[in-house]
Amino acid sequence: MPNYKIEHDRDSCIGCGACASICPANWEMAKDGKSNPKKTELIDLGCNQQAADACPVQCIKIVTK
Repeated sequence: MPNYKIEHDRDSCIGCGACASICPANWEMAKDGKSNPKKTELIDLGCNQQAADACPVQCIKIVTK
């Protein structure tokens, strides 16, 4: 059962790529230049907290379930 949920406000994303650079295991850049999480339900945070912390517009939130 997942322990964490990623909430990504894609409309606020500026496409800087920090999340995808820091955590390529779960973040990718879409063709429109904005990021997408590959998974939003996580058992282990892995590098996702670092990706959220690095976001300059703070559009990535990690919620504990």
